[in-house]
Amino acid sequence: MASKPQKMPKVAKVKDKSPAEMQITAEQLLREAKERELEIVPPPPRQKIADPEELQEYRLKKRRAFEDNIRKNRGNVSNWLKYSKWEEEQGEIRRARSVYERALDVEHRNITLWLKYAEMEMKSRQVNHARNVWDRAVTILPRASQFWYKFTYMEEMLRNVAGAREIFERWMEWEPDEQAWQTYIKFELRYKELDRARTIYEKYVYVHPEVKNWIKYARFEENHSYINSCRRVYERAVQFYGDDHMDESLFVAFAKFEEGQKEHDRSKAIYKYALDHMPKEQCTTLYNEYTRHEKKFGDRTSIDDVITSKRKFQYEEALKENILDYDTWFDYVRMLEAGGTVDLIRETYERAIACIPPVKEKKHWRRYIYLWIYYALFEECVTKDMERTREVYNMCLQLIPHKLFTFAEIWLLYAKFEIRRKNLTAARKALGRAIGMCPKHKLFRGYIDLEIKLREFDRCRKLYEKWVLFDPENCKCWIQFATLEAMLSDMERARAIYELSVAQPRLDMPEYMWKAYIDFEVEQEEWPRVRALYERLLQRTQHVKVWLSYARTEQSINNTGERPRKIYQKANNILRSCEEKEQRIMLLEAWKEYEQICGSEASLDKVKAMMPRRVTKRKQVTASDGQTTRWEECVDYIFPDDETAKPSLMLLAKAKEWMKKKQEAEESGTTETVQSEASQTLANSLAAVAESSDSQATEGNQSDPQLSEKERESQRIIQQMFQEDVGERDPSEAEQTYDPNLDKDDSDVEIGSSGSSSSSSSDSSSSDSEDEVKITKKERVRKKMEMFRERQKAKAAEKEDQ
Repeated sequence: MASKPQKMPKVAKVKDKSPAEMQITAEQLLREAKERELEIVPPPPRQKIADPEELQEYRLKKRRAFEDNIRKNRGNVSNWLKYSKWEEEQGEIRRARSVYERALDVEHRNITLWLKYAEMEMKSRQVNHARNVWDRAVTILPRASQFWYKFTYMEEMLRNVAGAREIFERWMEWEPDEQAWQTYIKFELRYKELDRARTIYEKYVYVHPEVKNWIKYARFEENHSYINSCRRVYERAVQFYGDDHMDESLFVAFAKFEEGQKEHDRSKAIYKYALDHMPKEQCTTLYNEYTRHEKKFGDRTSIDDVITSKRKFQYEEALKENILDYDTWFDYVRMLEAGGTVDLIRETYERAIACIPPVKEKKHWRRYIYLWIYYALFEECVTKDMERTREVYNMCLQLIPHKLFTFAEIWLLYAKFEIRRKNLTAARKALGRAIGMCPKHKLFRGYIDLEIKLREFDRCRKLYEKWVLFDPENCKCWIQFATLEAMLSDMERARAIYELSVAQPRLDMPEYMWKAYIDFEVEQEEWPRVRALYERLLQRTQHVKVWLSYARTEQSINNTGERPRKIYQKANNILRSCEEKEQRIMLLEAWKEYEQICGSEASLDKVKAMMPRRVTKRKQVTASDGQTTRWEECVDYIFPDDETAKPSLMLLAKAKEWMKKKQEAEESGTTETVQSEASQTLANSLAAVAESSDSQATEGNQSDPQLSEKERESQRIIQQMFQEDVGERDPSEAEQTYDPNLDKDDSDVEIGSSGSSSSSSSDSSSSDSEDEVKITKKERVRKKMEMFRERQKAKAAEKEDQ
């Protein structure tokens, strides 16, 4: 009966397929199973072997297991080592040896396998077997130093010194590392075989030709008191390396050896030889040791030589970094000049001047050119080689690009050198060539000083003429030219030179020129000329210092005269319009001092009345950004005549307003209305002026009648207004209502308001009648104002009738 096929269980439907909150992994399941092992697994039972049969059975079982493991993986050395170790523990040396041999057939280059094999033979005291193993090992792996070390150690422990030496010789044939050679040497030294050790060193220093090995060889000889042999070793080492592979440590050791043997001269010679033949950058330690040696055993000269050589090395290093560092070149040559040879100094100078600046700009050549100067002075003063000195100067002058710039110092030094050589013609020729190629003020000055010392004054005059033609704006050359003529007592020529100089259209320091001219005339006591010069200078400038100098000069001529007072008064009147009030204050202070010394009480009080009043004001200052402003306090000075001039300033403002309205009316065509309004405004202004002028008329001010610019402008505009007003009327009416004398009197009033003298009012009164003289200025002004108003009213009424 056929069996029915089994039905597969239905797969349960998963309703929720979202991931669980806690994920379970296979590692977690295994770990939890391990952690939950509550039962303690007992160790395998200890097997007790009671008879040889059980022992054989146990060994057979273990060997079968080891063989199975080896069969599975023959390349695993640990299986072979475990197997051989177990056989060794069982006392089966032959079987263990067999296992090692089988393993070596598989891995004959495994160092551990050979080491374990040889150690097993040594533990079992199988010396010959151990020798065979070590011999086979060093034959197969001669570069494995462990085999050689253990092989020689075993032979030495067996007191087989000859055998150990033979093994070392075999090893040295392979030229091993330095440690192997040192081990061989120490082996020979343990048995006092110095000759054999020396022979080993001879081979050693050639197999490993390093400086430290030569030093070890030399110290070996020194430690065993073979001094001559030690010295020969050092000498051979120096010869061996030659000049191409020199090392400072070798020379330091050699020098210290000689120092220890009290051979200080030989030690010093070694240091010097090394410093002369080795590159400077490799001699840092050598320099320090040499310095120490000389400080300890040398004299002062030798110590200086050491320090010089050390500094020389430092300078060379600095110049390698920047060969255009001229300050380093200066220090270098100065050091060499203090104690170097002439050839070395000259060579250094040649190296220095060969470092030409790459850019042809004077600022880059300023330091460089002094190398040539020092070189020339060295050749002249130290070596006394005059031809070479002249050659240095000529080479320098040929090198300088004179079309771009020049150095007057070089030309002057060359000329002075030729003069010292009594070659005056060559000196003049050189300076003439310099002035022709590249004229400079210093060249002219130096050439002229030279000719003055030679008392060649005609040549000096020619040079000064060329100088002023070269730069006519330079005041110094004019002054020095005139000073030369004055020194030669040719005053007319000096005065003519001064006249030419002040007549120049442009001067770099004209005030310096005028001062020199005035001082010249003062020295000659030509006082009329001095006054004329001051008057000419005041036509050019109105600076307060000129006025003060003028007044003090007059004061020095005649302390009690009136000239200084008139100068002060005139300067005060002119400086009224100056915006810089400090200048006027300086003038008044000087005037006050003069009156205190030479004046009277009345004149002093008059000057004191002119002194300003110091006030503090606030002004708005705009910041640099042009947006924000701030207020700051400033000190200002208010003079008394500034306060009295306010009505005149108000009248001037009204007059300007009238002119402006007139121009606007001419453009728009409404001239009559504007003129009437302007006339009324002017009348009001005149009334204000009349009230303020009454007090001024009674003061009797005795100042200069010269008008300021603002007052003259005010008078001009007022006269124009009256003339235009009268011109529009009939001639007969104008004759009846307009009196020229009144305008003249009015101008006197205006002048008086600005500080005019009483003399001007007396001149105007002489032209009036006797009745008008008795009328005060205030009445005349009021009378004129009434006439002006009536005229305006009549004019307006006439226009209404028309």
